[in-house]
Amino acid sequence: MGLSEGSAPFCRGPGVFAVPARCVGVLMLLLLGIWDARAQSEFQTSSVYLWKTGPWGRCMGDDCGPGGIQTRAVWCAHVEGWTTLPTNCKQPERPDNQQSCFRVCDWHKELYDWQIGSWNQCRPVLSRSHEKPLECLRGEEGIQTRDITCIQKSNGVPAEDVICEYFEPKPRQEQACLIPCRQDCIVAEFSPWSECSKTCGNGLQHRTRHVVAPPQFGGSACPNLTEFQICQSSPCTVEESLYSLNVGPWSSCSVPHSRQIRQARKRGKNKDKEKDREKAVRDPEARELIKKKRNRNRQNRQENKYWDIQIGYQTRQVTCTHRNGKTAALSFCKQDKLPITFQSCVITKECQVSEWSEWTPCSKTCFDMTTPKGNRTRSRTIKQLPVGSESECPQLEEAEQCISQGDGVAPCITYGWRTTEWTECRVDPLLSQQDKRRGNQTALCGGGIQTREMYCVQANENLLSYLNTLKDKEASRPVDRKLCTAPLPSTSQLCHIPCPTECETSAWSAWGPCTYESCDDPQAKKGFKLRKRRITNEPTGGTGNCPHLLEAIPCEEPSCYDWRITGLEECIPDNEKPCGPGTQVPVVVCVNSDGEEVDRQLCRDAIYPIPVACEAPCPKDCVLSMWSAWSSCSHTCSGKTTEGKQMRARSILAYAGEGGIQCPNISALQEMRSCNEHSCTVYHWQTGPWGQCIEDTSVSAFNSSASWNGEATCSVGMQTRKVICVRVNVGQVGPKKCPESLRPETVRPCLLPCRKDCIVTPFSDWTMCPSSCQEGGVTVRKQSRHRVIIQLPANGGRECPDSLFEERECEASPVCHSYRWKTHKWRRCQLVPWYVRQDSPGAHETCGPGLQARAITCRRQDGGQADISECLKYAGPLPSLTQMCQIPCQDDCQFTNWSKFSPCNGDCGGVRTRKRTLVGKSKKKDKCRNSQLYPLIENQFCPCDKYSAQPVGNWSDCILPEGKMEVLLGMKVQGDIKECGQGYRYQAMACYDQNNRLVETSRCNSHGYIEEACIIPCPSDCKLSEWSNWSRCSKSCGSGVKVRSKWLREKPYNGGRPCPKLDHVNQAQVYEVVPCHSDCSQYIWVTEPWSVCKVTNVDLKENCGEGVQTRKVRCMLNTVDGPSDTVEDYLCDPEEMPLGARKCTLPCPEDCVMSEWGSWSQCSLPCNGSSVRERSAESLRQPDDGKPCPAATEAEACTLNKNCYHYDYNVTDWSTCQLSEKAVCGNGIKTRMLDCVRSDGKSVDLKYCEELGLEKTWQMNMSCVVECPVNCQLSDWSPWSECSQTCGLTGRMIRRRTINQPFQGDGRPCPSQMEQFKPCPVKPCYRWQYGQWSPCKVEDAQCGEGTRMRNISCVVYDGSLEDVGKVVDEEFCGEIEPIIDGDKKMILEETCTVPCPGDCYLREWSEWSLCQLTCVNGEDLGFGGIQVRSRAVIIQELENQHLCPEQALETRPCNDGQCYEYKWMASPWKGSSRTVWCQRSDGLNVTGGCLVMRQPDADRSCNPPCSHPHAYCSETRTCSCEDGYTEVMSSDGTLEQCTLIPVVVIPTMEDKKGDVKTSRAVNPTQPSSNQSGRGRTWFLQPFGPDGRLKTWVYGVAAGAFVLLIFIVSMIYLACKKPKKPQRRQNNRLKPLTLAYDGDADM
Repeated sequence: MGLSEGSAPFCRGPGVFAVPARCVGVLMLLLLGIWDARAQSEFQTSSVYLWKTGPWGRCMGDDCGPGGIQTRAVWCAHVEGWTTLPTNCKQPERPDNQQSCFRVCDWHKELYDWQIGSWNQCRPVLSRSHEKPLECLRGEEGIQTRDITCIQKSNGVPAEDVICEYFEPKPRQEQACLIPCRQDCIVAEFSPWSECSKTCGNGLQHRTRHVVAPPQFGGSACPNLTEFQICQSSPCTVEESLYSLNVGPWSSCSVPHSRQIRQARKRGKNKDKEKDREKAVRDPEARELIKKKRNRNRQNRQENKYWDIQIGYQTRQVTCTHRNGKTAALSFCKQDKLPITFQSCVITKECQVSEWSEWTPCSKTCFDMTTPKGNRTRSRTIKQLPVGSESECPQLEEAEQCISQGDGVAPCITYGWRTTEWTECRVDPLLSQQDKRRGNQTALCGGGIQTREMYCVQANENLLSYLNTLKDKEASRPVDRKLCTAPLPSTSQLCHIPCPTECETSAWSAWGPCTYESCDDPQAKKGFKLRKRRITNEPTGGTGNCPHLLEAIPCEEPSCYDWRITGLEECIPDNEKPCGPGTQVPVVVCVNSDGEEVDRQLCRDAIYPIPVACEAPCPKDCVLSMWSAWSSCSHTCSGKTTEGKQMRARSILAYAGEGGIQCPNISALQEMRSCNEHSCTVYHWQTGPWGQCIEDTSVSAFNSSASWNGEATCSVGMQTRKVICVRVNVGQVGPKKCPESLRPETVRPCLLPCRKDCIVTPFSDWTMCPSSCQEGGVTVRKQSRHRVIIQLPANGGRECPDSLFEERECEASPVCHSYRWKTHKWRRCQLVPWYVRQDSPGAHETCGPGLQARAITCRRQDGGQADISECLKYAGPLPSLTQMCQIPCQDDCQFTNWSKFSPCNGDCGGVRTRKRTLVGKSKKKDKCRNSQLYPLIENQFCPCDKYSAQPVGNWSDCILPEGKMEVLLGMKVQGDIKECGQGYRYQAMACYDQNNRLVETSRCNSHGYIEEACIIPCPSDCKLSEWSNWSRCSKSCGSGVKVRSKWLREKPYNGGRPCPKLDHVNQAQVYEVVPCHSDCSQYIWVTEPWSVCKVTNVDLKENCGEGVQTRKVRCMLNTVDGPSDTVEDYLCDPEEMPLGARKCTLPCPEDCVMSEWGSWSQCSLPCNGSSVRERSAESLRQPDDGKPCPAATEAEACTLNKNCYHYDYNVTDWSTCQLSEKAVCGNGIKTRMLDCVRSDGKSVDLKYCEELGLEKTWQMNMSCVVECPVNCQLSDWSPWSECSQTCGLTGRMIRRRTINQPFQGDGRPCPSQMEQFKPCPVKPCYRWQYGQWSPCKVEDAQCGEGTRMRNISCVVYDGSLEDVGKVVDEEFCGEIEPIIDGDKKMILEETCTVPCPGDCYLREWSEWSLCQLTCVNGEDLGFGGIQVRSRAVIIQELENQHLCPEQALETRPCNDGQCYEYKWMASPWKGSSRTVWCQRSDGLNVTGGCLVMRQPDADRSCNPPCSHPHAYCSETRTCSCEDGYTEVMSSDGTLEQCTLIPVVVIPTMEDKKGDVKTSRAVNPTQPSSNQSGRGRTWFLQPFGPDGRLKTWVYGVAAGAFVLLIFIVSMIYLACKKPKKPQRRQNNRLKPLTLAYDGDADM
């Protein structure tokens, strides 16, 4: 609306169609605005909506390759990310959603691969951080890239990356890298100034330096390597020549014109001369002579197809050169004789070779991927050898690896190690030398060592299939050990010989009753009393070797069964009376001869025991106790002097009253009877050892392949042994004395082990005879073959053959053809063609220098023709084909060749001579007879043969004489090889002549060594004493320990066997502790019956009342037959000792008499206090008058550990590993004991636990291993190696040995020395060596191209790099191929350039610098090493500087680089200056390399200089005043003057000179010098050199201000009136308040 209203007045007009100009403008503006708005909206629409695409999908298609199709999603999206309609985006810009692609299949992997390019140069990363640091520390980070392309393998055509990415991710294309800090060029110091270039007038002198390190990584270029300065000498008296003759280089060698061309030229020149010559030759005789001469010359030439020697010519230019470098006419160079401008030369011919021959068949004709590949070769031959060429012939033979493949190719023969059987286990190497058991090795057992031999055989199973049948254990034949490449199998191992278990038996039982031999067959009345023992273990080899288990004593009236009285019934008085005499019926059982209870029917033939008379006491009768048990028999048998007796006793319990039966006398209280009435003659069967197992042909049913005890057996045999009857302590008696039925068996069957025949391998192939020819005197060679025993015979098997090794002589090998070069006669000397030299002065004469050639052929030593290739291989370097020659001119002097030197007569200091003579016309020429110019005799001093020997190098190791190896039946047995004792050590001797040159040692009458006896100390093992006896068991009852020990007699030394671990407390003792068990009933207390009760208060009327009774208590040894011997009381348990005295009551005649109390009944378990135990007694005599008898039973509560006990098993700790008595080590047994322990902790007899039936769950024995003390077993020393150097002083030979068996446990350790060295005899080293180059010489000219020469000489040296050598006669190097620094081509002459006066030229190359790495802080950055050399420019005339070449620099990579650092060095100050320079870490002074920003000051002088009195230049390079003076500074900050320090002066504004505020600490009226001389005067200078107050002044002022405030405060506090203290109402509480420092609430 605003627009229409606003615009209406402008468009109003008189007519409808009349539109004013102003309205038109407004309309135009409107239209433009609308169009602009529309365009803007369109732009906004297009920029707001964009097409988006997803990733391409997988390539789909039917066929592999380029025909696939892949799709992707395309959608329209707002710039903010949300998806919209596709119509909002521009349709023409819509991306494709489908494209053709390459469909990848698996087989494409073989066709395509990534091609990875090399990394490009490291480019710096554009740093977004702040600017680079001033000093580069490590370098700049960068990025380097490389090209990676997917290509077809066949043709390298690039392909799409997706193809290769299908199989393998694309390798990275960029990586971080480091651009090191830029390194500027580093140069060495200048050399000293050269001499002046001119001897008179003004000249130049120069000095040069060389490059030490080239510029790298953008570093600055090298500075000038040369400096010049003008030098002046005395004025020249003769005018200096401005011109000099300059000789140019020789042209290439040209071929002379052919004869036709030369003749044509000659015809053109003068036909007349030709005609005259033809006339002369028309003479037939002359023609014939010329023809013969030509033929003879052709024959002499011996033309060879391998050489085409053409002698040509070369020319050069001679010019006259001005000092300014310009060429002038030759006439300016005033010289009589000009340089020669032509010379003969050899036309260069390059080497020509034939085409390559076909490849030879592969040397490996079989197929196998594991062994190395074979080789095939091809060759080519030389068609023409090079003549005058620098390049040599190319390689004539070429080899490459190859594999034979295909169906027809057989697999390769492979080789493997085979081993023989292990030898028998041997224990003796494990025993120490002091062990006494070593003498009886057959009985040894335990750990040992067994060995075996190994040999190499062909190992292909398909080729050796017959081996699989193992028929006769056929073995493949041994081959050369070098063919087996697999690791060596072990040749020794630890083994174990089972120790025989000795037979262990129980103790003898008691003698049994008299019984028949056999109760099944009782014969006559022959009887025996027997005692037995049993075998308690399982002995090795059965029970046959056990001792006898039965002993017999003949006796009378034998019986097999008998009644045994177990007790007596109650005494029953006769006639049914209440008391008086009566009988007791015995209680019996039937027992056999072994004491076992049997059926009563068996005792029907035995006499039944009759009742026993007894007495039932009546009241007032004497009462006796029951008879005690019979004592043990006093003797085990009865003889003439001994008789067995045993007794029993009873005691009086109560005396008789009046009218009663009185007690018997004492003798009636004891009874004695005979016992063990049998005689002491004891018999037993004794068995001998079982004999050899003999084959029993009668037993055929036994299977021949049976096995017995795990061993293969082949047949049944029989074994017998001897059985005899022996009387103890007497010897063999008749067999009837022993019980025949118990006779042991004398024959038993046995199984024979299979026979083992000896098995040997077939013989190996014969060793190779020398295939190559023999040099010189042929020594007869032998070839041998051998075979190996792989199984030794056993059990009567076939014995081994006698011969295991055979040898025979080889057929005579052909004698070597040695080859030599045959040189033929030199051809005539060939000069430069006449047409070339005819223009030179003096050319009318056919004379001067030329070249001559000769033919060379290859010959055998016998003179026969040979192919040239043989000589090229074997005859050494080619002799020269051409040589310089001289056709003498008329004026030349001619001589014969020098003769050989005359022989020396042996006198030291003598002279030898050689001569030559003048030839022809030279004899008449005065010039030639001048002996100064042309000597005819040469003298030479004879060498003085004075030699001196001196030792070199170190002594060798101590070397023992060689040991011996014994071979027994193919098995190697270690001989008694000495490892110690006396040996010899050697030191090499060098022989020198009087000139200190090394010569052969034979010149010094020495065999090359000093020999000295030495001792290798023998190892001494640890020596211990024998074991002591075992101690007594630590416990008399139950399980304890017993101990034995060894004492250290001698410590080990020199690598002997170490001692076992010694006791920690006593370092000289070794203990062995084992558990032991003491039988708790071994020693028992034995009591006699109680004596009669002795009444203390005796009633005279009646012998009764309280008293005391005693008995004897003894400790006795308990045996099977009962207690036998009385022993010491301490052997019995003191706690169990019965009482020997007690109180008693002797009943009165009318009292009741009770028997002794019986045993207590068993307490029922567990002992908990609720149960009781009882005991009872019987009434022996009834009381009178109805008196009561005491209680017949007694009870008491069962109390734990008092009268009631619990029992339990207890297990001891394991013992140490117990070996058999004969074993040294190996398998043993650890044991532990079972104890029965009472609840009070006391060990008791095992029967208490066994009666309770307690469970035993413990294992009491356990196998264990004692590590065998294996001594170190070494191999033999290898043969001495070749000398490490063929000549020289430092050669050494080495021999080695290896460890066959490492030491183990307490075995002898291996010696540390596993290799020994011995010096080689000293031999002089000879080599060819270049001499120094002669100065560059230009013949007959001042400058230009010349030659320099050097010679070679034979030098002797000591083999070290440091020895430069000493020259000797060339004959010493006669056998050495002339090679210098690895180059066969000797360069004795080379062209060089002599600069003309005024020339600017480059010097020779400097030496290569040291190899230098790129490093930071001594760490290599990995860019490799670099070396550099340089050439400096030399200027002779300053005017010719514009003609100078650039100085040259050359680098090369190197390997053995080092890191070098560069540091600034400075000398001490001298005044205000010092010297500053840069130095490399190896001490070389350089220019460059050190950082300029770190350069120390070399000058500390002040500017302007300190010229005022008492002023000096300080280290800060400012002027300061001396002590006692203060600086007066001008307004611009410079020192104005130094004045004495005055008192404080307040400066005024008018004083323009300076702001002086100073204070002097002394009286200003006194002079300033220190008059007292006590020391230095100190001054306070509050103002600095700039006139401002110094900082310390402000500090002092502040301190003074604080001090002032403090003093004022103190005065105020001191003067202030103090307040009166407040009075406390309760002063008593004060101490409490002070004392308590706790809670406030208290």
